[in-house]
Amino acid sequence: MKRPCLLLGAFLLALSPLCAQWYSKTYSLAAGWNGIWLHGDASYTTVAELFASNTNITEVWRWNPNPNKVQFSDSPSSPTTNSDEWTVWKRNDATEQVLQRMVASSAYLINNAGSATTITIKQQARSPANTWLISGSNFMGFPSAGTSSSWPVLSSYFASFINGSTTGLPSSTKVYKYVGGPLSGSNPLQVINNTERLDPDKAYWINLATVSTFTGAVEYEVPGSGGLLFGRTFSALTVGVTNRSTSSVTLTISLDSSEAAPTGQPAIRGAVPLTKRVFNSTTNAYDETPVPSTGSSPTYTVTLAAGGRANLDFGVNRASLSTTSSDFYASILRIKDSAGLTDVRLPVSVQPATAAGLWIGQVDVAQVASTQPNSNPQQGSGSSDPRLSSGSSTTRPFTFYILMHLDSAGNARLLRQAFSGRLVTSGNPLGIAVAESRVLGASASDVKPVRFYMPMMPAGSPTISAATPAATFAPGSTVAWYITHGYNDPVNPFVHTYHPDHDNLDARYSATPLAAGKESYNVVRACAFTFTPSPPNGSTVTGWGTTVVGGYYTETLTGLNKVPLSVSGLFGMRRVSEIAAIDLTTP
Repeated sequence: MKRPCLLLGAFLLALSPLCAQWYSKTYSLAAGWNGIWLHGDASYTTVAELFASNTNITEVWRWNPNPNKVQFSDSPSSPTTNSDEWTVWKRNDATEQVLQRMVASSAYLINNAGSATTITIKQQARSPANTWLISGSNFMGFPSAGTSSSWPVLSSYFASFINGSTTGLPSSTKVYKYVGGPLSGSNPLQVINNTERLDPDKAYWINLATVSTFTGAVEYEVPGSGGLLFGRTFSALTVGVTNRSTSSVTLTISLDSSEAAPTGQPAIRGAVPLTKRVFNSTTNAYDETPVPSTGSSPTYTVTLAAGGRANLDFGVNRASLSTTSSDFYASILRIKDSAGLTDVRLPVSVQPATAAGLWIGQVDVAQVASTQPNSNPQQGSGSSDPRLSSGSSTTRPFTFYILMHLDSAGNARLLRQAFSGRLVTSGNPLGIAVAESRVLGASASDVKPVRFYMPMMPAGSPTISAATPAATFAPGSTVAWYITHGYNDPVNPFVHTYHPDHDNLDARYSATPLAAGKESYNVVRACAFTFTPSPPNGSTVTGWGTTVVGGYYTETLTGLNKVPLSVSGLFGMRRVSEIAAIDLTTP
């Protein structure tokens, strides 16, 4: 049983849905060119749709850090479509619209052809991230705290920045910001590091050759780009925090509600019932209390010594969630430091713990019931479990693979193929489809599409529904399928395309195929998957019962022989996507 689970590990690189945590950010734009920093992700829609009502926004340029080609000399890089440093969208030039979507932790140069204005961008919360280039060309932003009058001064914000053996920005470091108007020697404008207040919505050019990931005095280590993604299975996650400053700092931790999702995105059922987990040495267990909402009392605070590090342990109260597998719960974990330097938003999401989603598995058939009397009384099934066929144990297992999807209504389907990525439907949500045409290609999406293919399924059957109504993968349950391989199916074992006795054609190779039973026969496979609470071979498999399930497999084949044949073995399945919905549209 170890083998199926280990072999399927590579498929974990497929889809893992990010339950969006939404908030809106308003950016002030001067007339002319402006630099903004997008902390969150706005790739749920196109640039054209994002600025459809802001007709004065005529150009949007994204900075693409490329250490092999970028060089910051005496002034910041000028945008040019001939350089890999920039990706551009121009409203009135269809040939200059390579930039399609705005992603998180990226700097954008925006041309406002009208008067001073504001734009509001709804985005998904993302953990702060920066990559500094050794070339010295850095166009980036930072999660600074406060309002325009209380934003931290640039030199104070960077007091804990480590550059070689020193801290802080070297006195020779040049920092520029865009102030509107045409691009010129005064736009971008060099700022004074000791007086410039760091606007979290702006992107700054920083001329400093270094290798770093600095985003602020407090650094965060999150489980992934999705933040605290509890999904359907996790009950506890940890955020690591490090205080890079030379003074102690107190973090105030709270929970913001998510805004409503935009059209085409999964709806938010409610806030995540997030808890803080503190280990109790007396009970040898964790005490869990709800994380307070932002602005409520009492507050949740953690103090870090200078240079100190701590783990923030969080849990989720799954008992308060619904039982509807398609429901999403999303919130934003807000963390501010007492020095007034950083204000960080970390995404948090959870879904009800169901088996819904896309599963890929491996079946190892190891017992075959003989059609002849057993001449060797010592030969048996090799197992005392009654769910395995009596008969002969094979010298080595026969292995084949399965692709299975379970939706929120308990409809279990065997699939011949599945495609994961952004769907072509409105809003381009992350999803699963049975037809390739229903998923955006790599060139039109920020998510690489993935294809799963199971060639042993009948050629004409994109899906086969289970005979088991309201299927469940719970321990002790059994899900059954009837798979029919027509006599002319390419995967029918009787059919051999290049053998004249098994091509379903007469001796004259007539264009009219022979009927069933002449050269090949219809084959029906009655397959049953019985799920067990633990690996049936006694091994230990991490995630069994949640991300990995399995148990006993039995199959009865009719049509291969004058009597039905029975085989059995073990199976294991690993969930590669928690998306409960599936697009069943066929070409």
